[in-house]
Amino acid sequence: MGYVHGYSDYEAGRLRNSAHALSGLIHAQVRYPEGALVLEAPCGVGAQTEFLVGNNPGTRFVCADISEASVRVAMGQNPGLPFLAGDLYALPFPNATFDHVFACYVLEHLERPGRALENLLRVLKPGGTLTSVEGDHGSCFFYPETPEALAAWACLPELQALLGGDSLIGRRMYSVLAGAGFSDVWVEPIRIYCDPSLPRMMKGFVEDTIVGMLRGIESEVIERGMLDPAVFRKGVEDILAITTHPEGAFCYTFFRAVGSAPDR
Repeated sequence: MGYVHGYSDYEAGRLRNSAHALSGLIHAQVRYPEGALVLEAPCGVGAQTEFLVGNNPGTRFVCADISEASVRVAMGQNPGLPFLAGDLYALPFPNATFDHVFACYVLEHLERPGRALENLLRVLKPGGTLTSVEGDHGSCFFYPETPEALAAWACLPELQALLGGDSLIGRRMYSVLAGAGFSDVWVEPIRIYCDPSLPRMMKGFVEDTIVGMLRGIESEVIERGMLDPAVFRKGVEDILAITTHPEGAFCYTFFRAVGSAPDR
């Protein structure tokens, strides 16, 4: 497994900015009963944790991530919550520990997403739910569209594939969860759309999220010789220019899937 965006301070800031911009959409229906025990895995730097806790004040959370550095950041951002380093392929919890699980932006980075889901299913109580949110880089459309912008954007799914991930997994969420053993799986698209009438989303999504991701992979794209540096940088600037273009528009789709743990 390779996290395509890395673990820099820049990436931690990008994750927090993106979480704030998208919180009303990503967390719109993520509500848990009072007293329920919920696992957030992975928790990353705690960017999503803030909204999980804020929207579910009576819920108990345990948060885990494979990166000890990210866990330390998350603890600082969310004091008082239990955080620990934990591998999705080998979670350090007994069977049927949690009432619910929340997993955001992780399956796309895994070589074996089904194996990770099987392990999350293992720690769920019968009848408990997994909520998983993933993007799909193939759903990205924008205007104005330049050859350089398209080439720069194409580097992200290409690099993710080289690292063992699948940036198109969003469209496969039903089959991935069902194949791992979850029942009653349902999937809904979360469509992101920005134009000049939505300056907050232009800033929070296009600039902070999309352009932020591309700037974060620039050095590796160049080191691997995936694209001429000048072409890549112009492409990123062309996408950024959408945020101030009078006819600028940007579309992207996330997918939120929910599946239940069957009776054993």
